[in-house]
Amino acid sequence: PVTIGVCLMKIAVAMSGGVDSSTAAAILKEQGHELVGFTMQLWNQRRGISVDENGDPLPSRCCSLDDVYDARRVAESLGIPFYVLNLEKDFEESVVEPFVQSYLDGETPIPCVACNSRLKFASLDKMAVSIGCDKVATGHFARVEYDEAADRYRLFRGRNHWKDQSYFLWELTQDQLSRSWFPLGEMLKSEVRDIARDANLYVAEKQESQEICFVPDGKYSEFIDRYLDHEGREAELPAAGEIVSTSGETLGEHTGIHRYTIGQRRGLGIAHEKPLYVVQIERAKNQIIVGEAEELDSLEFVAKGVNWVAFDEPSEPVRAEVKVRYRHEPAPATIFALPDKHARIVFDEPQRAITPGQATIFYNGEEVVGGGWIVRK
Repeated sequence: PVTIGVCLMKIAVAMSGGVDSSTAAAILKEQGHELVGFTMQLWNQRRGISVDENGDPLPSRCCSLDDVYDARRVAESLGIPFYVLNLEKDFEESVVEPFVQSYLDGETPIPCVACNSRLKFASLDKMAVSIGCDKVATGHFARVEYDEAADRYRLFRGRNHWKDQSYFLWELTQDQLSRSWFPLGEMLKSEVRDIARDANLYVAEKQESQEICFVPDGKYSEFIDRYLDHEGREAELPAAGEIVSTSGETLGEHTGIHRYTIGQRRGLGIAHEKPLYVVQIERAKNQIIVGEAEELDSLEFVAKGVNWVAFDEPSEPVRAEVKVRYRHEPAPATIFALPDKHARIVFDEPQRAITPGQATIFYNGEEVVGGGWIVRK
């Protein structure tokens, strides 16, 4: 049956093979829209990089060939056309390479943000426009609304804050938001699974993916070792160097800065009377700087690549609640816009382990004000 009051449209649906995107497609199909399903082939799991010690591909629950198969099967069950976009080259250039370089620079990147906005959504949006689709739908837990008075599209957190995925969407432009549709934005995860079961979707009980698709075992430094070796770029691997205290005392030796992250405590190989944490990574000096827990706290940081969603770049300071990583509880702060899409963020209270390479997002209550990328102090 067609839902009364819904304007029927032609919609491109991103289908990852998971329960969320599959349920989003089922909801829109039930409403009577004309759907075209798309999935994206991003990373060749058999390439010889994402493999175990025996050379076998590491199992992955995100963007694998099995996911492509699952997405196709769901599309067939819904009776909608389905296409696979091969974006392996684009994915490596815009996601994998920057990920590797970020670690080599002493940062801790979050590739899923760039992948969602710059690659997945941008590619699907471009394809959708080319085939005459009105909207692009995904399984993200987020909401978008049009503010007629401001003539602006606004992005909001998903109603279920624990599953909220607005953190991955702050780079979307007004043009892209105008075509965005997030059918799950008002739902709980349990409701999504109930709808999937009622629709007899093949993936209704499929487990969620938590890992980065091209590093399914979560061993980032080992992936970088294999990647650079595979590309004949072993010379780029960081050499061993000093672990020093914040006062400059040499305490030990590290095995390469790409093996360490801000806030890390385990695996430092240092005996000390108090627990020590990585508080800074100095690429230029090839040093890992460690300190005590309170030395992880920072009151401010700078972000680059800032995208203002709720309004154009402000001329006055903006009050907002700011996240510095996905599971960080947004904290009150003042944001000062700087030239060249930069901003300085000053918290009311110090925050722990603000890490270069991570994404930061600004909220006004439920609304996404904007976001950026944390850079070195």
